[in-house]
Amino acid sequence: MRVTNSMITMHSQNNINGTKGLVDTYNDQMTSQKKIAKPSDDPVVAIRSLRLRDSLNEVGQYTDKNIPDASSWIEVTETALQTMSDNLNDCYKACVNGTTGTLTADDRNTLLKNLQALVDNIYDLGNADYAGRTVFTGYKTNKTLTFQEQDTKASYSISQNFAIGALETKNRYTNTLEVPSNWDELSVGYKLDDEMSAVATNRIRLAYSKTGDTLPTVTIGSTDLASYSVTLTDGTQKIVEYSAKSYDEVESEKFVVPENAVYYVKETGELIFGDAVAKQLRSVALTNSNFSISVDYDKTGFEAGEVRPEMYFTCTDKTNSEKEINYTREDQDISYTIAANQELKVNTQAGEDGILSTSIARDIKEIMDAITAAQNASDKVDKIEEYKKNSLYADDEHQEVLNQWLEAAEKEKTLLDDNLQSMLSSGITKFQNYKATVDLAITDVGSRDSRLELTKTRMTTQKSTIQTLIKDNEDRELSDILVDFKSSYNAYESSLQAASKINQMTLLDYL
Repeated sequence: MRVTNSMITMHSQNNINGTKGLVDTYNDQMTSQKKIAKPSDDPVVAIRSLRLRDSLNEVGQYTDKNIPDASSWIEVTETALQTMSDNLNDCYKACVNGTTGTLTADDRNTLLKNLQALVDNIYDLGNADYAGRTVFTGYKTNKTLTFQEQDTKASYSISQNFAIGALETKNRYTNTLEVPSNWDELSVGYKLDDEMSAVATNRIRLAYSKTGDTLPTVTIGSTDLASYSVTLTDGTQKIVEYSAKSYDEVESEKFVVPENAVYYVKETGELIFGDAVAKQLRSVALTNSNFSISVDYDKTGFEAGEVRPEMYFTCTDKTNSEKEINYTREDQDISYTIAANQELKVNTQAGEDGILSTSIARDIKEIMDAITAAQNASDKVDKIEEYKKNSLYADDEHQEVLNQWLEAAEKEKTLLDDNLQSMLSSGITKFQNYKATVDLAITDVGSRDSRLELTKTRMTTQKSTIQTLIKDNEDRELSDILVDFKSSYNAYESSLQAASKINQMTLLDYL
């Protein structure tokens, strides 16, 4: 085949352009230190790079956003729970201290203030939030757990379920002594038949006091209380007599409840059961572990610090009669995706059977009431003793009358002191149980935090591995680029020199 000058020139130009293109490519690589500038440079590297970067973005979402978010949520929860546990432990210690030795007036006042501060702080911790989202309220993160201020218009219909253990015995005290302020009333004397006495009652305490006027619907197992039949002491069967009573009415009846009766007391938010009803309920529960009592009741008006019903119970918010809102009590788990196909629950939900039970506030309130009652009884004794020391009443006749008052006052003081000691003793167990529930929640949060840390370590390592793979796939060492650049540049210069000599030759050079 005959090779012409034009062919030689064309091939020379192609070679020059080829080597010049390599020089340009390696020059770009020296600037960027990347293997390719566009996908067409090396489709295999480009495709692998796209896949690796997709993986890096996915892992980066976990390591840079989801995991830190979950970690912060858990940290806020754990801190609040730990403080809650400390406060409940302080309540426990207060009960222990209250049961040791005789409480002076100063001791009672200090105990009263401490308990009030503790109960306020415990429920305030339930409003802990992370980035504006309340951590103990399930999906309702835009609401606080408790009312932040008094709301007299808020109205709810609440459905609350009780295990048989909620039916407890509580002592009531009749004939509270009223010490007169003048001798005319004192001189009447005090009737010993009207002295204070303790009466044991069976009660179920609702989550709230000051509940509605409407008689609650009580369902025992699957039977409505109004048609529930009980066996009396004499063996006869009777339907339960269910009615509403004011606290003053129950007190005026000396807390005596007919054995087949149940009283609803709205002021205290209690159902008080007659002995036959209580005995039968406890007996049935022994043979049926799933036995429960359901109470549907209304409440309008809430004090600051009281829990919102929708956070604890199946209920209906009837505050706006034109737009009632129904809430169903359910487990509302908030989870974060912290790795591929791996989710982690981050929230802890407050509830009647979990942390921040409404019973905590109710128990503390009853202890505080017992402290106040015991202190008032002590003040009555002091007041009568002052009368006895008064020179106006120094004669035997006055002293005899005052001794009657003093005897009654001391009996009341003894009863109410014993009641306080009993409530503080039971408070020791109750607050230990409340603290144990919170500590269990702390353990659960801690285990989730440990899992999160393990996943964080794994995902951080995976992210580092992908970054290394991307670097190996896309980047080139500068020294390698310089070697290739120098080689291609020498080839380019050689091709120029060779082409210049070839193009100088003509046909005459061969004649």
